[in-house]
Amino acid sequence: MQAKNAAPTPSPQHNLLLAGLSAAEYRKLLPQLELVPLSSGKVISEAGKRVTHGYFPTTGIISVTAAVAGHPPEEVGVVGNEGMSGASLFLEGEDALGPTRFSVVQSAGYAYRVRAEALLREFLDSGEIRQLLLRHTHALMTQVAQIAVCNRHHRLAEQLCRWLLFRLDRSSGYVLRVTQEQIANLLGVRREGVTEAANDLQRAGIIHYRRGCITVLDRSELERRTCECYALIGKEYARLISRGRRSALGLHQQA
Repeated sequence: MQAKNAAPTPSPQHNLLLAGLSAAEYRKLLPQLELVPLSSGKVISEAGKRVTHGYFPTTGIISVTAAVAGHPPEEVGVVGNEGMSGASLFLEGEDALGPTRFSVVQSAGYAYRVRAEALLREFLDSGEIRQLLLRHTHALMTQVAQIAVCNRHHRLAEQLCRWLLFRLDRSSGYVLRVTQEQIANLLGVRREGVTEAANDLQRAGIIHYRRGCITVLDRSELERRTCECYALIGKEYARLISRGRRSALGLHQQA
């Protein structure tokens, strides 16, 4: 029995990939789904180690990060309730190893996970699941490529707006629990630069910041100040995942 005042257990269909399955395929996959908590900092997949599960977040957010020697990991992609973590399974099979990237929980929440062998079996047996997951993998690759270009060519202020919007799209409400140091590490920039950009947003009344917590006060202005990468990535997700249908994610509404 659910405890009084406890948050409701998220349904698997809070994940948009799972929600996109036909009723028949959803019922077939449902017994394989296991609800698990995602604690901040938890490593979902590690470079060079076997991938054991595919994760479908419902409320948590997973950062895809990459690192070079002597530097903290930088974020090259993000997965929330629009997607799945563990796409290398579809490319390498049950013996898939985590690629050079790490997948780490950036925002705590929940996900439904499926054992690698079970998910791979459904992927091979069902054309519907295979098409949906391959579309998501393509969309994630597009995101990774566009973020790399964004981090190379756009101003930090624009990158920060894009980063905040990505989190908002995958969160409930307008409060993000994150420090400026965490944002700086994920963007691969100096903390002072993030502090300056965040202060500008706060002075303009767009966000309110206190240590470890950012509240977005004016989303429309945040969208106006970001670079074109936010809309480009959103349109690609809408095309590949939603196939023209509008989803609950704000980023898809840009299409």
